[in-house]
Amino acid sequence: MTKRLLILDDGSNCLDMVLRARAAGWTVKWWDRPRKDGSVKLSGHGLVDKLTDFGEVRAKWLDWADLIYLPDNIYYVPMLEPYRKQGYPILAPCVAAAQMEINRGTGQKSMSDVGIKVIDSKAFFDYDSAAAFVKKNPLYLVSKPSGDASKALSYVASDPADLIYMLQRWKKDPMLVKAARKDGFILQERKYGIEMAVGGWFGPGGWSKYFYENWEYKKLMADDLGVNTGEMGTLSRIVTKSKLAEKVLLPITPTLEKLGYCGYVDNNCIIDPQGQPWPMEWTMRDGWPTRHNIMAHVKNDDPIQWMLDLLNGDDTMECIPGEICVSVVVALPDFPYSKMTNKELCGMPVRGAEGDQVHLCEVMLGEAPTMVGDKVVDLPGIVTAGDYPCVITGTGTTIAAARRNAYAAVKKVKIPNSPFYRPDIGAGRMKRQLPELHKMGYAKGMEF
Repeated sequence: MTKRLLILDDGSNCLDMVLRARAAGWTVKWWDRPRKDGSVKLSGHGLVDKLTDFGEVRAKWLDWADLIYLPDNIYYVPMLEPYRKQGYPILAPCVAAAQMEINRGTGQKSMSDVGIKVIDSKAFFDYDSAAAFVKKNPLYLVSKPSGDASKALSYVASDPADLIYMLQRWKKDPMLVKAARKDGFILQERKYGIEMAVGGWFGPGGWSKYFYENWEYKKLMADDLGVNTGEMGTLSRIVTKSKLAEKVLLPITPTLEKLGYCGYVDNNCIIDPQGQPWPMEWTMRDGWPTRHNIMAHVKNDDPIQWMLDLLNGDDTMECIPGEICVSVVVALPDFPYSKMTNKELCGMPVRGAEGDQVHLCEVMLGEAPTMVGDKVVDLPGIVTAGDYPCVITGTGTTIAAARRNAYAAVKKVKIPNSPFYRPDIGAGRMKRQLPELHKMGYAKGMEF
């Protein structure tokens, strides 16, 4: 019997999942939220069909689906709340669980309520008040937005003057002022140490047997230089026992049980030199490109069935304990600014993007000049549909092996107009930090 998957996507995140689910025998319906002008986004055009009528999604496809998946916890979670209460098979947080991520203050309180040590923070809804506070409290050097704000607004300042400048700069943008007034943001004390996160999968049967330790590479350039892009790649490891999970993930179990949570939960921390983890934020959904790392770690023949099983209280996820994965984002200029510059990024041929290691993102089917023997012929093939064409993953028993695997595949991908990626995912700061983590009892057994 054919299984049916409905994806309610906000940002063209799920093309890779659609293609892999379809290859495993699932019938897939994909709603990819249209642009502000109502036009359909081009990701996946010619490769898969998209739903284009949201009224039809509600009237027909919610009842049709065996599994309803959301990669986002902003746009469709409130609409789905009554369906969740009726028992629809929805893999996404409820409204209250989503607030643990969306509302920074709520997230911090949820940690302190279960005994997790948190960083001192204060909530604000306007930039002037925040700037005045920083002048009197110079240790508060980290700004974190709430709601659906740009990741670029997550800012770690070097000193009070640095942060006050940024607050004054954001104040000049009417859209940011409006967002701050609506959703707020927090200022936190800056903690110094090593950034490390841990996640796991929770459902009616409790936690999965696996935990997902991960290190994000957020900056645009090697050696953590440049602007914050959200993420340029992730180093991850699958384990069955994690010291960090014991400290900042497992204590939230009663809260998740009370909320009836089902899905991925992640807590990102700064571990200070004394070994104390200081949680910064929950992620109550899949992350990106973490979802692609997870796809690489999961060894099930069917990449979707284990998610449905999780929803039904069964832990059927199959991974290799200790396996390491490196994911590398392949992007095009003007990323991460192309949505502001409106640079044309469609139609560039993407060659060499085949195989399980390649996770297609903003691409579509098009025509491009192709060499056939010694002749140039226009042939159909994969072309770009935005500034984020693909993510490449590689796995191994060591960081070095995972990196070799990933970057060998990256080098096979050819796109005109200077595509770029970070060459140091899994390396860079980790060469210095991993021995320090080992001394504090974290990431045990992980080696270069």
